[in-house]
Amino acid sequence: MHEISITDIRGIKIGHAQDSRGGTGCTVILCENGAATGVDVRGSAPAGRETDAVKPGNICDVAHAVMLSGGSAYGLDAAAGVMEYLEKRGVGFDVGMTVVPIVCGASIFDLAVGDSSARPDRVMGRAACENASSQPVPEGNVGAGTGASIGKLMGTQRAMKSGLGVYAVQLGDLQVGALVTVNALGDVFDLDTGRQIGGLLSEDKKYLCNSEELMYRKYSADKNYFAGNTTIGCIVTNAKLDKTQMMKIASMAHDGMARTIRPVHTWADGDSVFAMATGEVTADANAVGTLAARVMGYAINRGVQKASGEYGLICASQL
Repeated sequence: MHEISITDIRGIKIGHAQDSRGGTGCTVILCENGAATGVDVRGSAPAGRETDAVKPGNICDVAHAVMLSGGSAYGLDAAAGVMEYLEKRGVGFDVGMTVVPIVCGASIFDLAVGDSSARPDRVMGRAACENASSQPVPEGNVGAGTGASIGKLMGTQRAMKSGLGVYAVQLGDLQVGALVTVNALGDVFDLDTGRQIGGLLSEDKKYLCNSEELMYRKYSADKNYFAGNTTIGCIVTNAKLDKTQMMKIASMAHDGMARTIRPVHTWADGDSVFAMATGEVTADANAVGTLAARVMGYAINRGVQKASGEYGLICASQL
């Protein structure tokens, strides 16, 4: 097994667009040939689009794109730009008079950084499509990771800047990759060592505190953490699997979140994972799902490590 670029997976293109001053952006994962797609939402405060369309029992067998964005629920508008882009290229379900692209999406809450009136829209979504390519994907404060942060148990004043991370591997002919925007209420831990690498800062912002331990100490407090969080991501593979199996792959990928983010899947998070399969290589779904959890964990680590300090928030490399 060796590391590859996620865009080495044939048929996949990825593009970013962002408003760096406003502190928000979006990232599109395009598969114009269609990909069997599943989704699993674990957090209790999600902002999502077309998550029902790809569930088993519904008519859509494939999706043509996944859009990840900032802007909270407002940012779901970016998917309209993806639809425009794909329709003009004739990509989507043929309904006679036109085609209807299936564009799934999810958004993080990043309104607390930069300019809260700046939100991804259809123009930014189309720009992300025009920027999409099969080149290596930029990471950190780009695209949907532009305004991401972590460690918000005590509010944004003690939070840390995070961002977007990508990691992919190849095992024989099988390719599995993850792209994730890390915007958690909790802290982030190294997948291999268990060492905390980011999250809640001390009051003087000189060292890291443990959100989980602090939550336990304050368990009796009736605290409103608000839904200002959410980690969203997408697994991409060249495996030949159907959307029911891809729903399970998305579910297993959440294990990568659980290994690297604590606490995770809270009432104040909207954690969501999509999973797309381009259908080229025969593979066991259990193996693909296990790899999905692994690459998700590494992508989350990279989302913290590749971020730079901005919007008054310091990053891991500045500690």
